[in-house]
Amino acid sequence: MSPDPSLSRTLIFDGHNDVLSKLRDAGGLSRCESFLSETDFHIDLVKAAKGGFGGGFFAMWVASPDDGEDYQLQMVQEQYDIPLPPTVSQGDAMEVVLEQAAILLRLESLGAVKVCRSVTALRECFGSSRLAAILHLEGCEAIDENFHALEVLYAAGLRSLGPVWSRSTVFGEGVPFRYPSTPDIGAGLTPLGKELVRRCNQMGIMIDLSHLNEAGFHDVAAISTAPLIATHSNAHALCTHARNLTDEQLAIIRASGGMVGLNFASAFLRQDGRMITDIPVEQMLKHLDHLITHQGEDGVGLGSDFDGAMVPDAINSSAGLPVLIDAMQRHDYGQELINKLCHENWFNVLERTWH
Repeated sequence: MSPDPSLSRTLIFDGHNDVLSKLRDAGGLSRCESFLSETDFHIDLVKAAKGGFGGGFFAMWVASPDDGEDYQLQMVQEQYDIPLPPTVSQGDAMEVVLEQAAILLRLESLGAVKVCRSVTALRECFGSSRLAAILHLEGCEAIDENFHALEVLYAAGLRSLGPVWSRSTVFGEGVPFRYPSTPDIGAGLTPLGKELVRRCNQMGIMIDLSHLNEAGFHDVAAISTAPLIATHSNAHALCTHARNLTDEQLAIIRASGGMVGLNFASAFLRQDGRMITDIPVEQMLKHLDHLITHQGEDGVGLGSDFDGAMVPDAINSSAGLPVLIDAMQRHDYGQELINKLCHENWFNVLERTWH
């Protein structure tokens, strides 16, 4: 089904969500049919239709072993420094990743999504009755040192990955949740991580910089032949959180023809770095303005982190996305710029990345 032009003006293609891990925690394959009706998740088909959520990157993410710590509670404090969680074994990670990949494929069989392996497929699906889904791997614990799992996951539809989440892997070191802080924390990619970047370039898999520290960011920038992309990151100049990007990093991304997706996570938006959701939508526009200034209008999109973070009350879920679009219009963003931010920039950068 071709996109409806009257809808595509305001439909959103999103850089990051964690609904697959939420579905796994809620019961896995047995809970997939619930996605077709209204749930308490940020994303389901009912909320997506209300909010104009047309698709996005669906992340496979492996949680750390429960150590009894409430990280969200720690991030409410005025300052915090949460240590990197322990590593996860490749076998344990692969079990979780396969479950989440199976969930996305089940959603496809139910007619809820279409797993898109090309930009042509994205454009054809976007605005149809199905959500356009890109299979993304957030943290590569499940990838073995010989990259056999990478080949298999690619065949299953994997087209995007982040070498690390906020913990160390055989590929590199992640950036911790720390405020206030620069992202210049710890070592970057390992030799195997650098080989992973080369393999992804060869295969046409997008590399996500969002959870890399500054050293890892520069390692990817020095090696990769593809546009540099951070799917869900914000401006460090406005919120001095370790997870946010400095103006120097933004300049490097822009020079590569890459882009940044605005993260809705409260702690990365607020000037005080606290995970408190009482945030006016205008604070999101401040980050968008800064990113547009440093990236250009063609280098910015949205990367909500729905179902993986606490988002502003004004948005609350994918059903609340029109609140952000209305705010963009009141802020004198023209329709052409809104289209770019909402979906066109994602499609265009993927055309320069995938092959």
